[in-house]
Amino acid sequence: MIKSFSHVVVDGSNLATEGRTEPSLRQLNEAVLAFMKEFPGTKVTVVVDATFGHRIDRRERAEFDEAINNNELVAPPAGAVGRGDGFVLTIADKVKASVLSNDSYQEFHDQYKWLFDEGRLIGGKPVPNVGWVFIRRLPVRKQSGRESSATLRRAKSARTSMRPMPVPKSPPPKASVAKLNTQKVIAQKSQPPKLNELTPFLNFVEKNPIGTKVKGAVDSYASHGVYVKIGEVSGYLPMRMMANPIPRSAREHVKLGAVLSLVVVGYTPSRRSVELAVFGMESLATHKAPVKTLTQRSAQTKTHTSRGQQAKKAKRRSRHRKPVAKKSAPGKKR
Repeated sequence: MIKSFSHVVVDGSNLATEGRTEPSLRQLNEAVLAFMKEFPGTKVTVVVDATFGHRIDRRERAEFDEAINNNELVAPPAGAVGRGDGFVLTIADKVKASVLSNDSYQEFHDQYKWLFDEGRLIGGKPVPNVGWVFIRRLPVRKQSGRESSATLRRAKSARTSMRPMPVPKSPPPKASVAKLNTQKVIAQKSQPPKLNELTPFLNFVEKNPIGTKVKGAVDSYASHGVYVKIGEVSGYLPMRMMANPIPRSAREHVKLGAVLSLVVVGYTPSRRSVELAVFGMESLATHKAPVKTLTQRSAQTKTHTSRGQQAKKAKRRSRHRKPVAKKSAPGKKR
């Protein structure tokens, strides 16, 4: 078992990309929470590179901006030498902290000799059916006279891009099927993730109009709030609705499992989300339009249909209407 640490600097861009081609803010959040649970009492500083917010999924960018504003994530200043890696090592060197990353930082070995000290570098990987596993590691030394693997990969990619593309001799098989699958994947990605199942969400909306007082237990943390369990339904409580002034961090203000007295302040139908506020803070909420029931939706559809039919009938009558002959002015000869 690894001994606890006093301070750890997390290479957020590295952990968010572990096992993936593009970084994931959700994966980074899971890794940090797992580390804090395994090593309670450790100060944690999470650093991401300057391009992190542009490379994550667009649905995570609002949460990323909130985390930056709340100082839960730190990005290097523009034009920093060494970009994110250099900023991570600079912070760790200043406060004598350990580094949580799977990178070996080969270009910084001469500058930071302490990378090879025991306990200064920690690795972490998500293991299926287990979760995140953390282990002490030593950086891989750069062999003299040889280029690093990252440099070789970049050179190979550049050589490959210079080659002309081969001319296909026949159309690809099952091209139409591949096109349909691609369109299906794009459509699924464009839809926002749903927080609740449809039936429990609609039942909750019917029984709990905006302003209803409820009690819920804190289920999990987000970068800018917490998710609360209310029976079969999950709701969202942002930090701005927790207290006045706004807490610096949700993890410091409320604990997992804590039961809170809450008020329903709105609904987000696209995400099937229940928006909540701590009792007494509901006046700060911007009320959203209530979710329409199936009966209301069908009635509204029928109304629009009948109006459209009436407009079409009026248009047809105006086309077949006979022209009115103009009367000649009195006293004038024709």
